[in-house]
Amino acid sequence: MVDPETHAIAVIGGATAGAEAARIFSEHGILTVVFEQNNRPYGKIEDGLPKWHVDLRKKEYRTIDQNLMGPHVHFVPGTKVGRDLELRELADKWGFHAVVLANGAWRDRPLPVEGADAYVGRGFVYQNPFIYWFNHYHEGTYTGPQFEVLDGTIVVGGGLASIDVVKVVQLELTLRALRERGIEQDMVELETKGIPKALASHRLTWEDLGLEGCTLFYRRRAEKMPLVSMPEGADEAQQAKVEKSRARILAKAVAKYLFNVKMLSAPVGLLVEEDRLVGLKFARTKLEGGRVHITDETVDVRAPMIISSIGSIPEPLPGIALRSELYDFQDWDLGRLADFPTLFSAGNVVTGKGNIVESRKHARHVAGYMTEHYLKLADAVQALKPLPPDVRNTLLARVRDHQQRAGYDGNYKAWIEAFTPS
Repeated sequence: MVDPETHAIAVIGGATAGAEAARIFSEHGILTVVFEQNNRPYGKIEDGLPKWHVDLRKKEYRTIDQNLMGPHVHFVPGTKVGRDLELRELADKWGFHAVVLANGAWRDRPLPVEGADAYVGRGFVYQNPFIYWFNHYHEGTYTGPQFEVLDGTIVVGGGLASIDVVKVVQLELTLRALRERGIEQDMVELETKGIPKALASHRLTWEDLGLEGCTLFYRRRAEKMPLVSMPEGADEAQQAKVEKSRARILAKAVAKYLFNVKMLSAPVGLLVEEDRLVGLKFARTKLEGGRVHITDETVDVRAPMIISSIGSIPEPLPGIALRSELYDFQDWDLGRLADFPTLFSAGNVVTGKGNIVESRKHARHVAGYMTEHYLKLADAVQALKPLPPDVRNTLLARVRDHQQRAGYDGNYKAWIEAFTPS
C-alpha cells in the first residue's frame, strides 16, 4: 500500500458495484469520492428489488453502508453526473487518477413495436417505474408515479425481472380481492407461502376470487428463459441441465403465483382505441438454429394494462457515445471508453444482468485491475504520479462544495437516518 490518499478515484453510483469498488480503493489508501444521484445510495436494491425481499434488502443496505463509511471514502449524495456536474470535467479537471462508472441501468429497453412509447401512461407501462411504485407507494411521503394494477394485465418479458413483475401483479390482485372480503393479508407472508396456500388458510381458492390473472408472453420456450445463467463453455450435458432447471423454476413460479404463460409469442403490433393501448398483436415464433423467427401466424390479445419487462439499459450520459442502446465500450471486460482514457465501468452498467452477486463480482474485478495494473500500487515504480498537495486540497474543496449543495455535512449515519422513509 502507498501512503494514504496520494491517489484519487471518483466513483459514480453508490449502490452494490460502486460501494464495493469504494471499499477496495479505501483499503489501498486511495482518496475515493462516491457521487450518488439519490439521497440514499441503495440503487436497484431499494428501487428495483421487490420489497418482499426484506432480509436481503437489509443485508445489502448494511454492506453498502459499511463500504461507504470506510476510511478515505467521501460520500456526495443528491449529485447526478450530467445534471449537477459534467463527466468530462470530472475526468479531466478535478485531478482524479480515474473515474469508475457504477451508475447501473435505470432505463427500460424499448418495446420493439413501433409507436408503443406514445402510449406510456395510457395502457402501457414499463417495468422500472412499475417496480419503483410497488416498492415505495406505502411510504407516507411517496410522490412518485401511481399505478392501478388491473386484472387481465399482460407482461412481455422472459427474465427474472419479468417474473418479479408478474408476481407483483398477482400479489396485488390477490390482496385487493381479499380486502374486498374484509380479509387483511400480509404481503410478505403471501409471497412466502404462495397464493394457493395463503388462500387455503382463509378457506378460499383462486377460483373463488373470480380473477383472470396476469399472463406472461415470451418469444422463446421455457428452457431458454434466462432464469438460470448458462456457464461459459458449457457442454451439451451442462446445457441440458441448465435448461431443465429453467423450466422447473418457471413451473414452480406458475404453481405458486398462479399466472399464465404464453410461449413462442412476440409482439408485432398495437391495438389502440380512443388514443389508448388496449392490447398487442402477437406473432407466433419458431426457433431455428438458436434464433427466433417470426411467422405469419398472429393473434390479437386485449388487455387493460400492458407491462414491458424486456431488460434495462444505461441512461445516456453527455459525452459518452452509444452503440445502439448501450455505451460504446471498447473493452467490455473493464468498461473502457475510447474518449475517456481514465474511465472504467463496473456492475450492471456493463454486465446488464441486474444481479447483485454478478454486480459485486464485476466491481471487484475492475477495482482489482485498477489498483494492481492501472495504478500499480504494489510496484516500486507506480504507473501514475501521486497527487500534488495543492491538487488534493482543491479536489477536496470541490467535494465539500458539492456536499454542501446537497445539504450533507459528512455524517453518513445521520444522513441515512434522516432520509429513511417511515
